Formats: sequence, structure tokens, C-alpha cells
Amino acid sequence: MFLSLRMGTPSVCAIIGPMGRVVLIIPSATYRATDFMAAAEILDVELIVASDRRPTLEAVMGDRSQVIRFDHPEESAARLVELHDRLAFDAVLGVDDQGVVIAALTAERLGLPHSPSSAVVLTRDKAALRRRLESAGMRQPSFATIQAHDDVVSAVAGVGLPCVVKPLSLSASRGVIRVDTVVGGVGAVERVRALVAAATGEDHADVLVEGYIPGDEVAVEALAEGGRATVLAIFDKPDPLEGPFFEETIYVTPSRLAPHLQRAVAEELQRAVFILGLSEGPIHAEFRIDGERVVLLEMAGRSIGGLCSRALRFGAGTTLEELILRHALGLGVTDSPSRGASGVMMIPIPGAGTLHRVEGADAARRVPSIRGLEITIPVGEKVVPLPEGDRYLGFIFAAGDAPAEVEDALRRAHALLEITIEPPV
Repeated sequence: MFLSLRMGTPSVCAIIGPMGRVVLIIPSATYRATDFMAAAEILDVELIVASDRRPTLEAVMGDRSQVIRFDHPEESAARLVELHDRLAFDAVLGVDDQGVVIAALTAERLGLPHSPSSAVVLTRDKAALRRRLESAGMRQPSFATIQAHDDVVSAVAGVGLPCVVKPLSLSASRGVIRVDTVVGGVGAVERVRALVAAATGEDHADVLVEGYIPGDEVAVEALAEGGRATVLAIFDKPDPLEGPFFEETIYVTPSRLAPHLQRAVAEELQRAVFILGLSEGPIHAEFRIDGERVVLLEMAGRSIGGLCSRALRFGAGTTLEELILRHALGLGVTDSPSRGASGVMMIPIPGAGTLHRVEGADAARRVPSIRGLEITIPVGEKVVPLPEGDRYLGFIFAAGDAPAEVEDALRRAHALLEITIEPPV
């Protein structure tokens, strides 16, 4: 889908001309479209949106559209290069995982600022990422890739127990399973392969098994410029993530990790960025801290998913999406995080079935320090929990003077929600 988007009342800048034109590659199922469009309006940036089908964004974007295919990145990049010949743009961004390779290929062919496609491809394959980092001497868990005809028992035994089984390309903890026995490992591999087949149509997909790293977990939001990563935020994840599934719930920033551990996280992030060759754009990463040991779990060449970016504000209320667009257009990024603390809770799905009702939302919104609550799955829709599920029920946002205050507000608000799910027949 492509169309040129301008919104709002024309400003003096709009009369003179936009600050730049950016292609956003946005899957139709993304949560991120609204926030990027709002950021573009604030900055007076002209958007061109590329997506996989017309209906989702058509009501906002108009009726001119051209479908691209996320499962054919080379073909989609070629279409965007052709579009550039008709409607030149200054930058291209992949908003979610599905679009980052297309964005990199497009930018590469047009000579636009972006991380190399070879680097971005590594972030889309968890096994390739592990191999590259290991070859450069970066601390890694033990790991093995299980292919279609490999002996699962030998692979799991070789990695050691406990271990974690995961698909190579899915995100948001989807298909990530901890196992504590070899027999459990065999079942987990079968479950992950069935999930991937249902999601992508790929039968007998390769599966990654890696040693389980205990300890606290943090998420890092950063921007790379010229190969140097600037950390924008470190989010603590105060709920234990010990398995068997890894459903993320609360993110709170600034981190309460000891300063030297926060520095170690930033150093490991920069090391991985250098090894992979991620030179430009947003980066989202996950780390485990086991005592004094900092281990990279995941790294993606895009910003944080879902609506979680709404927990971040910089300078005088600048959003993460504004920073990303400014960086993409070479306009400079100087805003520092706002003072105080903030956080988000991804509301988990407690069971499979059909969402019947969500009560208590108004009471949850009245909890002190709560700044917003959105239920993102409509009543009447089927819901699926992790590890098969690919959505959260919604998001709760909080801000306050200290991380403990924010965490407490999120927990109290969530406790007020009454979620009724009708089990499948």
C-alpha cells in the first residue's frame, strides 16, 4: 500500500514544504500506525505507507494503495525503488519485524541511511545471530539448531538442562518454552514446529535450543547512529520470567539495576551492534543479568513493539516515534528522557477461548499514577495465550516520581480488571 499522507491544519512549515518524506513499512496487524502518524503530523513529515493489505489503514490513509508482500522482501524492495522514481522519499523505516529487511534492502538500493541488509537479516534469525556473536567472542549461552531430521534428544542433551526452545524468527516471546527434561524438550520442539507451521506455512522448521540463563531481565531501547548505539531507556521487568512460558507483563524505567550493571548492559549492547554491523536506526534488545554476568538474549533492528513506546517521553514530551523519524531524516536527536519514572503493563491473556467481557477498566484508570489503559482485543474475539498467542489483551500505562510507585500503580490497576473468557467448545 502506498499513499502520501499529510494531516492536520497547514502550518507555516507545511506551506513552505514538509521537513521530509518517509516510507513506513507497516504490517496491517500492527499497533504502531497511529503513533507514527501522530509523530509525523507534529514534525510536519510527509508519510508514504507500505503495507500488506488495504483495509486496515484505508479509513485513515485514503483509497490510493499498493500491496507489498512481507514474505517476498526482494520483490517488495523493488516495488519501493520504483515508487521512489515517481515519488522520491528521504528515508525508509520498517516499523515491525516483518518489514525491517524490506526497509534495509530498499535503503541499500537507493543509497539512503540505514543499517546494511546483511546486518538486519541476522537480527531476524535467532540461530544466525547466536553464531555471529559467538564467532566474534561475545558471551553466549550454549545453543544448537535442530533441523528437520536431527536427533532432538542428542541436541537437548548437548546443550544441557534446563534449556529454552524457541522458533528462529517469531517475536514477543511467542513459541519460547523452557524445558527441564529431555522428554520435555522433544515435546517442546514439536509444539514450536506446529506453531511455526500455523503462522507461516513452513513445515518442519528449524528450531533453536539454548541454555537457560537465570536472573533478572531487562529490555533496552536504543538508537544507532554511525555504528554508535545511544541507550534511550533500560526497562526493568520486575515479574520473574522463569518459564515454562515467558509472558512479559510489566516494564518500568529508569532501571533499578546497580549503575555498574547498567553500564555493562550498555557496553554489551554496543559490542553486539558493532559485531552485527547495525549502523543506523532503532534497536530493541533483551538481556539477562545473572549476578555480575550480562548476557544478550535477543536483538532486533526496530523499536519496541505493541503500544509500549507510549511509556516513554523525552524532553518536553517528545515521543519515541518522533525521535525515530527525526533520526531517519538526519535532523538530530538531542532529547534526554523525561524526569521521573514510567512504565507499561502488557495485560496477559489468562486462558484460551472467546473474550466475553472486561470489567473494572474505569476503576483501574482512576488509580493514582495511571496515565492510560487500552483494551486492544474487541469483546467477542477469540483469544490465545502464550506460547501460541501473538497478542496481549491490552496495555496499562503509568508515570510517577519513582519506579516503585509506577510498578505498584500498574499492579493495582491490573488487579481491578475482571476478565471473562468463555472457554472453547
